[in-house]
Amino acid sequence: MKVVNGSAPLCFDSPRDFFQSLISPVGLDEFFQHYWEQKPLVLHRSDPDLASYYGSLFQLSDVKQLCARGLRYATDLNVCRCVDGKKKVLNKAGKVKFNQLKKDLEERRATIQLHQPQRFKDELWRIQERLECFFGSLVGSNIYITPQASQGLPPHYDDVEVLILQLEGQKHWRLYQPTVPLAREYSLEPEDRIGPPTHDFILQPGDLLYFPRGTIHQADTPAGVERSTHLTLSTYQNTSWGDFMLDVIPGCVFDCMSRDREMRSGLPRNLLTAPGFGPNVTKRVCEFLRRLADGLEQDDHELRSTAMKRDFISHRLPPYLLDQAELEPGEPHGPVVACLTYCRCLSPMIGFLFQLGNCRR
Repeated sequence: MKVVNGSAPLCFDSPRDFFQSLISPVGLDEFFQHYWEQKPLVLHRSDPDLASYYGSLFQLSDVKQLCARGLRYATDLNVCRCVDGKKKVLNKAGKVKFNQLKKDLEERRATIQLHQPQRFKDELWRIQERLECFFGSLVGSNIYITPQASQGLPPHYDDVEVLILQLEGQKHWRLYQPTVPLAREYSLEPEDRIGPPTHDFILQPGDLLYFPRGTIHQADTPAGVERSTHLTLSTYQNTSWGDFMLDVIPGCVFDCMSRDREMRSGLPRNLLTAPGFGPNVTKRVCEFLRRLADGLEQDDHELRSTAMKRDFISHRLPPYLLDQAELEPGEPHGPVVACLTYCRCLSPMIGFLFQLGNCRR
């Protein structure tokens, strides 16, 4: 792994290099052939440099500084705890006061869940932007701070691919066989229905965990460990072939209608008020779908993504500018310049939205 600026034991030279350094020593081919969307990967690093770097990404002291800037419950963070297999939210109203937050953490053994921390920490921005470039998909993130002998969330599965970076302390994880492989929705799973764990392990600072969407999981901080802090990175939400088809097929149907008189013919009278459509309607729809498929195979139709492309382009993070030599004296640097540079490459409307501050979500 390459050291950037003498501090980060990860390689940010390109999105591909970054992800390779993130999952090292596992190679990219091995990861996507054997783990991606298939099974969990647990990497125990025992690397002091990596553990130190992960620890610098976010700590409880960062929350204290952010509270002084005006964090708000629900919008910026949640305070929660798993009680009797259920998630109990302990949020107050309005702005977050660190003294109350620390009391919840120490006395009520609650978990702090900070939403989208890349808004506040530039290095997290840099990591997340590299991942979005590599996957070509939006990446979300959360920070979880959990005190000893406590659990923040009950067993559940998510609709995203998950990468866990253990920043400080220890976290005890249990993973279970999916009931809905590659799930498209978030769901809780009662512990009496999920069976024994397929994986049971403890993450240390510098360790990494990956698991596919649909993987049932739960995690707690062991007794005797002051607290655990980890970063969750998530991607590929609604990025399946099915989602792609939902996005592109309406355009194909519209194009086909312009050339196919039969597709422009009217529905039978009162079809929409009938109790059921019946086999004749199903047969007719299947005929149209076959025509559509035949046209696609003959290159009569051009696939056009609309909503998915628009969502990614308008919400992805701008690149993080590292080369300060590119700046004129007195100009802003880092993500500010990256944001303005990125805006110039987008449509005027999207650039306008970024300049309003939406670029940091």
